[in-house]
Amino acid sequence: MKNISTIITVFVLMLAVSCTGDFEEINTHPNQLEEITAGSTLNPTIYGLAYENAKEARDKNFGLMQVFYGADQTTDQPFLYDLRQDVGAGFWNEYYQWIPNIIEMENAAIGEEKVNYEAIALTLKAYAFSMLTDVFGDVPMVEAARGEEDIFFPEYSKQEDIYKTILEDLERANSLYDISEGMVYTEDILFFNDVSKWQKFTNSLHLRLLLRLSKRTEMDVFDKMKNIINNPTKYPVFTSNDDAAVLQITGVAPNLSPWDRPSDFSVFRYYCEFFVDNMNNFNDPRLQIFATVARGLNDENYGYIGQPIDQRNNPLPDSIATPSGVNNNQVIAPMIIPILTYGEVELIKAELAQRGYISDGKIHYENGTKAAMELWGAEVPDGYFDNEFTMYNGTLERIILQKYYALYFNDYQSWFEYRRTGFPKLPKSPDMLNDGEMPSRFYYPISASTMNSANYKKAVEQMGGDDINVKVWWDK
Repeated sequence: MKNISTIITVFVLMLAVSCTGDFEEINTHPNQLEEITAGSTLNPTIYGLAYENAKEARDKNFGLMQVFYGADQTTDQPFLYDLRQDVGAGFWNEYYQWIPNIIEMENAAIGEEKVNYEAIALTLKAYAFSMLTDVFGDVPMVEAARGEEDIFFPEYSKQEDIYKTILEDLERANSLYDISEGMVYTEDILFFNDVSKWQKFTNSLHLRLLLRLSKRTEMDVFDKMKNIINNPTKYPVFTSNDDAAVLQITGVAPNLSPWDRPSDFSVFRYYCEFFVDNMNNFNDPRLQIFATVARGLNDENYGYIGQPIDQRNNPLPDSIATPSGVNNNQVIAPMIIPILTYGEVELIKAELAQRGYISDGKIHYENGTKAAMELWGAEVPDGYFDNEFTMYNGTLERIILQKYYALYFNDYQSWFEYRRTGFPKLPKSPDMLNDGEMPSRFYYPISASTMNSANYKKAVEQMGGDDINVKVWWDK
């Protein structure tokens, strides 16, 4: 696990070496970062997590959830549930690279008595571990990032214990925020040192993770969510797109697009029939932002047509040369990487209303759908909610279908929601592996089984196997 403080120190040392050959001066250079402050790791961590999320969305989540996939993919095909053993290695490694820096930030904030930075660190830690445990199940948490204590082979924490910890951390974080104190270090790249928005992020994340546990009736999550929503003074949440946790990629170094060449994001990738057909039914203006039109053999414009998931039995007409491709303008800076949006919060409220815990389900459904469009610069067409495919009909399926689009480009969130609810109803192909069943988790990385084998074996035993069909705790 690389530590960002080491990276920063090495960078400053390089600058120092270029200025002087005096070793003693290098050791005491005034610009050298000699210790971590509560703010020094914040921006690299935000960027590092968002960067990895964008990569994971494009490479795996889009295929699993039939958004788009690569026509040139012959192996490792998430859209056919063909997942290699090391499918999650990059995600695991990147997240465990940044977690030590969050912990250092938390420790520094406690030492400096800077409560807002402590609250932010608790929030980011809850976010990071929620992502890891929702992808893999049981993961190292309590003993993670404790190499300085000679713990090099951490035990795996049970997902139930992880969730209890992160929910407690989010509750504590909310109680710590002090808007009058502000934030004293360099402006952060997510909320620009706006403490009120950080607090809204904490509570909005709390709602997301409570809803994730909707099948665990013993956790009493809906009453807890109702308490948050009905107490906005104590538990403020996002109330507009201006609040949302969406990283603005400026294109000014080091805040750069995850794709140096935008074509690497889009080349030989085409949107799926399911994704496109729904948006055509919706008359949804986001489609022209996300996709290109299908082209004929003589470059005819056929409008928006997605590629079928079952290409063998349901191929495109011979007249179509290419289905709707991926508009690479999405990853040309300035661009956005959603982390947690206002649209998601409103659709969470819509589900809570649909289940009878709060009121105004239709209002929250429409607010969430509108916010999701506007996030991408689209305007809601007149009469959009009069359409039989988009009007609120009081069903969970309708809410989750719009949530599927609201979670576009938002790491693995639509996959998590599918596993939780079974929606949206995705088409099948006889060419799918795994008996056509959506994977419930990723395999542990190979490195976990070889470098920390004893604890890996314990985790596999307590999970019920290292298999993509083993359900995580909240999915049972």
